[in-house]
Amino acid sequence: MKLWEKGIPTDKQIEHFTVGNDRELDLVLAKYDALGSIAHAKMLHQIGLLTTSETESLVLALEDIVIDAEKGHFEIEDSFEDVHSKIEYLLTLKLGDAGKKIHTARSRNDQVLVDVNLYLKDVVKELKEQVKSLFDLLMESAEKHQNVLLPGYTHLQIAMPSSFGMWFSAYAETLIDDMTMLNAALKIVDQNPLGSAAGYGSSFPINRTFTTKELGFKTLKFNSVAAQMSRGKSEKTVAFAMSSVAATLAKFSMDVCLYMSQNFDFISLPAHLTTGSSIMPHKKNPDVFELIRGKCNKIQALPYEITLITNNLPSGYHRDLQLLKEGLFPAIQNLKACLDIAIFAIKDIKVKEHILDDKKYDYLFTVDSLNEMVVAGMPFRDAYKVVAEQLENGTFKSPKETKHTHEGSINNLCLKEIKRKMRDSY
Repeated sequence: MKLWEKGIPTDKQIEHFTVGNDRELDLVLAKYDALGSIAHAKMLHQIGLLTTSETESLVLALEDIVIDAEKGHFEIEDSFEDVHSKIEYLLTLKLGDAGKKIHTARSRNDQVLVDVNLYLKDVVKELKEQVKSLFDLLMESAEKHQNVLLPGYTHLQIAMPSSFGMWFSAYAETLIDDMTMLNAALKIVDQNPLGSAAGYGSSFPINRTFTTKELGFKTLKFNSVAAQMSRGKSEKTVAFAMSSVAATLAKFSMDVCLYMSQNFDFISLPAHLTTGSSIMPHKKNPDVFELIRGKCNKIQALPYEITLITNNLPSGYHRDLQLLKEGLFPAIQNLKACLDIAIFAIKDIKVKEHILDDKKYDYLFTVDSLNEMVVAGMPFRDAYKVVAEQLENGTFKSPKETKHTHEGSINNLCLKEIKRKMRDSY
């Protein structure tokens, strides 16, 4: 069954090519398609295009579909083109003419816009919850290990002293930026496109303010063409927010893999978080974090994939937009899984103390040493040269301590302030 069927058969090869894997992907949208139809039916009743009895019957039938979709019982067979045609078929089968009326004053174009926006609203809210949970865990780890020193690196060369408190809280504060991106994406998708129909509105006296409130959208996407042009832009905005979260996870995972290697030996993972080698019995590989890194790097390509699909499309609907779901929907599940496993794994990271007892880390304190000379009255450039000469002739004596007082430094991590920033951003 096709909503655009005119009685002229479609070539099977063409049908297979144009539908693709839309049925499978549309299962994600079934609940939201039914919710959008509930609001639409109530609006049609309000403007006199549905009777009270028809509306009540439609709402009850659609609520059953919502339940089936939430339980995973909803199916889209090969005889249906998409979720919209399957739901309309079920309504017509059950309610007769009332089911045939549900498509009045709308198009599949604004249907899928509503479905995707409602779905992405839920996705972004779920991602925000996961990001906040990860933030809390990182801050807890920062507080627990804030005085355990750790070498800092630039160019992968020993640089200046850091700490596990600084390391964990650095990633926690970075997640606040990611939260800001998620909030921006939420604002973009929290607009109601229903009523834009095929992109140019409707001659029926529909009430778009009513459906906006009914569906819980914060505002209306007023211009019908603008509503249609939001397809692709909404997905790309969410993809950029997801990419931001993924970048943080990928970088943290790389650090874990690096710090766990024997050459660094800063942390360890328990056996249940590592895998072995088929021929080397000593191996304990950080596969979990390697896969987080790989999956999150793949997610960071998503905004550019969406850009390449949409960047040369004129206004109005185009079938290219159907392809956006193929990249976006699996990426959403992958990012959720990466956040879940990161939260599961990070709590079991074991940090190693007394790392800086190794003599090679004495050089971490060269800046602290020359700064003491500056405080005592020596010009900075002269102090720099003195320490450089000491290093060259082997007479440098490391102070092995830090006296950093400024906000965000190793001895003043501002953990309370970072928590406050997250509360304000969340």
